[in-house]
Amino acid sequence: MTDRIKPPSHSQAILASRRSFLKKAGLGGAAAAASSLAAPAVLAQNGPIKWRLQTYSGAPLGAHVIKPQIDAFNAAANGEMEIELYYADQLVPTGELFRALQNGTIDAVQSDEATMASPVDISVFGGYFPFATRYSLDVASLFRYYGLQEIWQEAYDEVDNVTWLSSGAWDPLHIFTKEPIRSLADMRGKRVFGVPTAGRFLSRYGLIPVTVPWDDVEVALQTGQLDGVAWCGFTEAYEVGWADVCNYALTNSVTGAWFGSYFANTESWNKVPPHLQELFRITIDQSHYYRLVWYWGGEAKLRTEGEKMELTSLPPEEWAQVVADAAEFWDEIAASSERAGRVVQAFKDYAATMEAAGYPYR
Repeated sequence: MTDRIKPPSHSQAILASRRSFLKKAGLGGAAAAASSLAAPAVLAQNGPIKWRLQTYSGAPLGAHVIKPQIDAFNAAANGEMEIELYYADQLVPTGELFRALQNGTIDAVQSDEATMASPVDISVFGGYFPFATRYSLDVASLFRYYGLQEIWQEAYDEVDNVTWLSSGAWDPLHIFTKEPIRSLADMRGKRVFGVPTAGRFLSRYGLIPVTVPWDDVEVALQTGQLDGVAWCGFTEAYEVGWADVCNYALTNSVTGAWFGSYFANTESWNKVPPHLQELFRITIDQSHYYRLVWYWGGEAKLRTEGEKMELTSLPPEEWAQVVADAAEFWDEIAASSERAGRVVQAFKDYAATMEAAGYPYR
């Protein structure tokens, strides 16, 4: 007769049940402990990193100079990070951008140093520095090959909680007015909206720099508060509507390209993982490229085909005087600090190289 397996006794069943429970509890406890240790990383990924970035430009211009970059970044970040874009004066006044960036009110800024009141001794070079460049590619070349990148990095390393990321080129500087400028005498008394450094230089010919919120410029031109703008080139003047309220465009360009930069609040920047930092830098370069093409093509097309403004020029001998005055202005700025002197020397070295190279550089 085959032996039958006896069923466990009641006490044996209870013991087996307890062993099974303890075994499962041990495994579950280990899993729970692992889950607890991993919790911060999991929680950090529950929602995207949120940034607020404000640009110096109003919305019509911002649609070209920054919005394509922010849209590209947000799409490529794949839900890990999202940048909210704000235009001129929407969160803070443009003149307070630097302070707002430093204290974390905003996470990032696109602007030139002079416009945003950056407290560094090279801020005078942000925006339009007279005759520092002739073409937009000059800006990238100065930063890459003539030491400006190292100088900018050095300057911002001395500033608490602000990280300089990159500089690039915008458009050349022309003067657009309601009444014509055909001589230096015609500049006297004209109230123009413009970038601080260029305004400082042009004031020696009687132009009066006036600061108003970016979105108010067109109305100020219409009401007579402003007589013109010394802020941009033809592409912007047509894009943002200023060509509709200005009648004349001075073809003499005080400089070939605007210096603009990207900055981040350092605490905000350090919270961004390396792969998203790299993505942001890549899309900044994409923005630099977009602007190079948009401005380069736009300037030529609108100077030759634009019909909204009559073109005027200064007599050659007067323009030669402006160029000579710019050399004097360079020396004044060079004497303001050791670092400013290095920037001006880079401009001089670069200009000498371009002149020596000849066509197509100069």
